[in-house]
Amino acid sequence: MPHTKDDFPDALYSAAQVRALDAQLIAAGTSGFELMQRAARATWRAIVRRWPEATELTVLAGHGNNAGDGYLVAALARRAGWSVRVLAVGEPRRLLGDAANAHAEAVAVGVPVEPWSDDSELRGVLLDALLGTGTTGEVREPYVRAIDTINVSGLPVAAVDIPSGLCADTGRVLGTAVAADLTVTFIGLKLGLFTGDAADRVGEWVFNDLHADPDLVESAPASARLLLPHNLPRLAPRAPTSHKGKFGHVLLIGGDRGFGGAIQMSAESALRCGAGMVSMATRSEHVASALVRLPEVMVQGTHSANQLMGLLKQASVLVVGPGLGQAAWGRSLLSAAANASLPQVWDADALNLLSGGAVSLPEQCVITPHPGEAARLLGISTAQVQADRPAAAHALSKKYAATVILKGAGSLISGPDGRLAVCGEGHPAMATAGLGDVLAGVVGALLGQGMDGFEAACLAVWLHANAGVQVGRSGRGLAATDLIPAIRQLLEEQSPCLK
Repeated sequence: MPHTKDDFPDALYSAAQVRALDAQLIAAGTSGFELMQRAARATWRAIVRRWPEATELTVLAGHGNNAGDGYLVAALARRAGWSVRVLAVGEPRRLLGDAANAHAEAVAVGVPVEPWSDDSELRGVLLDALLGTGTTGEVREPYVRAIDTINVSGLPVAAVDIPSGLCADTGRVLGTAVAADLTVTFIGLKLGLFTGDAADRVGEWVFNDLHADPDLVESAPASARLLLPHNLPRLAPRAPTSHKGKFGHVLLIGGDRGFGGAIQMSAESALRCGAGMVSMATRSEHVASALVRLPEVMVQGTHSANQLMGLLKQASVLVVGPGLGQAAWGRSLLSAAANASLPQVWDADALNLLSGGAVSLPEQCVITPHPGEAARLLGISTAQVQADRPAAAHALSKKYAATVILKGAGSLISGPDGRLAVCGEGHPAMATAGLGDVLAGVVGALLGQGMDGFEAACLAVWLHANAGVQVGRSGRGLAATDLIPAIRQLLEEQSPCLK
């Protein structure tokens, strides 16, 4: 999702947290109507900037404070000479307090307010001021029909604070939701704008703090942190006397028959992200191809867990699971890895075997499930995971005492200490096989260079997602290994090797 404003904060809030912050601002002396006017001015500026040739605005308004913002934007557009009208979904007489005052101001400057119906004609830029961040249950009529009408109109759409029907806490579509081209959000960034279904609904997002007291905002509790270039963990520069032994020996375990490519992609990404040494334990059939592709990697054909023991003694970090399979070979290697007292990354079939109870997760682990794997690990459905991704990530961390990367649009990183980070980057071209194998190798390399699990997971996810944005711009046909050079370059830009 493209965004505007370079100095936006990284704190992400629930709807309840933003409402509490709003109440504190009012208690500190800023009236609710003044905040509403500031929100309207911010929205109006964003609309004009996004559609500079437009001269017509249709506001679809509900009956809460979100509607109040919409009425004030309509008044601003009217004063600017635009052709404006408000289509009221619900009775304007239900408006109370600041929203009622906003309605009165719009009417006073000559904005026509008409009841919305299925036959209402939509024209110009559409402003969604229907439902605010307080919506938690399924969207009801007549809002369902109004939202669906917006979405099939083919007209440009801006949303006030959050697209109507998108849950501010989870990013879940509540039955139906506006698909906005532009979302202007206020005071605090909402967690639901950055995960779940949000990428399909938010469009470009613009943040405005409404001149809120920064000390008050800074002291307010937040639900998560948005990963941004300025808050990423960083690797320390390397001393001139550095040698390979200082940067970790990553052992990758996987690649059953027919799945040799997965473990090789993980090994390549670990190598290119700075691991001092990289070893691979895989089926003997894959040794030759691995050495041709990756001559820098030490590859051992492994028939059983007994052959793995010598490699485990030399390693400092394990990456287990890519191409591992769920047959006896994979189960035996995973069992041996689970008994090793080393930081580990578990991915793919390691997670499937874990969910089946075949093995227990060791300490100091990072697990990297996609929603389906997360569902199996929690014993719930994939739909339940996607309905509340933040809750699922926290539940996984608590159940397994691990750092969790819940992959998908708006990947989440959850720590066993309760921390939660969100990556709002990515590209639809990344919807291809092998991306998870690459990510697992990046996490392993960062663990080998001294990062703790949560930091390694955060940096790896951000690098992976932004490499996808860079490479994905060329369109379809992205291959997982296309990301590795871009990840390497981004890592160097974030954490230069030399001072």
